[in-house]
Amino acid sequence: MIEENELPKAWKLVKLREVLSTLESGKRPKGGVQGIESGIPSIGAEHLNSEGGFKFSKIKFVPKEFADSMQRGKIRLNDIIVVKDGATTGKTSFVGKDYPFDNSVINEHVFICRTVENVDSKYIFYNMFSEKGKDQILEDFRGAAQGGISSKFVDLVKIPLPPLAEQQRIIAKLEELLSELEKGKEQLHTALDQLKVYRQAVLKYAFEGKLTEEWRKQKKELPSVEELRKQLRNEIENKVRETGKKLKPIPPILENELASLPTLPKNWYWGRMGEVLWSVKDGPHYSPKYQKIGIPFISGGNVSPEGIDFRNTKFISKVLHKELSLRCKPELNDVLYTKGGTTGIARVNTYKVDFNVWVHVAVLKTVNSFYPFYLQHALNSNHCYTQSQKYTHGVGNQDLGLTRMILITLPICSFEEQLRVVEEIESRLSVADKLEETITASLQQSETLRQSILKKAFEGGLV
Repeated sequence: MIEENELPKAWKLVKLREVLSTLESGKRPKGGVQGIESGIPSIGAEHLNSEGGFKFSKIKFVPKEFADSMQRGKIRLNDIIVVKDGATTGKTSFVGKDYPFDNSVINEHVFICRTVENVDSKYIFYNMFSEKGKDQILEDFRGAAQGGISSKFVDLVKIPLPPLAEQQRIIAKLEELLSELEKGKEQLHTALDQLKVYRQAVLKYAFEGKLTEEWRKQKKELPSVEELRKQLRNEIENKVRETGKKLKPIPPILENELASLPTLPKNWYWGRMGEVLWSVKDGPHYSPKYQKIGIPFISGGNVSPEGIDFRNTKFISKVLHKELSLRCKPELNDVLYTKGGTTGIARVNTYKVDFNVWVHVAVLKTVNSFYPFYLQHALNSNHCYTQSQKYTHGVGNQDLGLTRMILITLPICSFEEQLRVVEEIESRLSVADKLEETITASLQQSETLRQSILKKAFEGGLV
């Protein structure tokens, strides 16, 4: 922290308490705020965003009579709101002219800081919002993860305070620089959105046969549609026969359904997902007994197109893993497909480690003539993902049932062309991934730059 003798002339170092006219906390009405659908907005920690503003997607209300009876905790223009407990303790937002409510209150999880008349409250907000300001606020933090700060934090935060006119010049320059920074961040976020569109465009063209069009022209002999169908059917029948089970028929694609699908190249055809799989299973439909170490037990949240996240998994015993594997055993090159919670995300298992899956993950085993990575990319395309959402049922506990997911339509071509399609996709997506890494790094640098600007402002180096 900067010392007073290091400050510019006419500046002084003051405690936050010295520049506040009031420090207020909210309160909770009897019975809480659940079920109250209208009234006076009640602002809490969840409504402060990371940019020093607010988000109101999950607003709660208190009765007007209760709000009117509050002596403290009513929000005014130019107030500074500080989170006092929980995971976001110390987060700070400013009630500016764009704040949408004329009448609102805070709940018991935040403080209102209101400045004295000869101090610009926005200057104080920016100081508290800065990295150093937040660190000073958190010096008062006590308790475990859900602990918090007391009203004594205002004695720990030190404010480098210039005269009022200079405060206002600093704010003007600060907001000019931060505005330019925000414009740059918006452009970076736009670029990220464009990359998402590009990735889906790549998948769309790939599964319409457009990325391998030139490759096909060089091929004199490719299997016909009938030959492909027969090969897949024979492989599935042989695999199912080995298991001792009966082959369940897959409903054919009807003419009206086929008419709504894009036209495919010669030697390609539209089939259902069940036509390329010899096994479709999911994990246990109950929560098994967990232990601190053992065999990783993953759920839908651990699966993404980029890979399987083993950092945040639960564990089961080897004995239970062996028992569960009798019904459903994830193996190398199986496709994992999320079917509960967030549904319709596919990833090939490339990990040479034992693990098991919960009910929210389906394990798809393809026949030899169907490339697992081709299926992964197809399922992650808009065409298949949209169908997965149509086949996902339920409100609270959403589920993409096994008998429904096998009805998803996808384009089928020869194994040789599948390999080529995947090669074309991944060469393009790897470029997109590198661009995303660069953009993400730039966004991180912009946050560092923002803190640098704020630091310079409160050392007197901005104006």
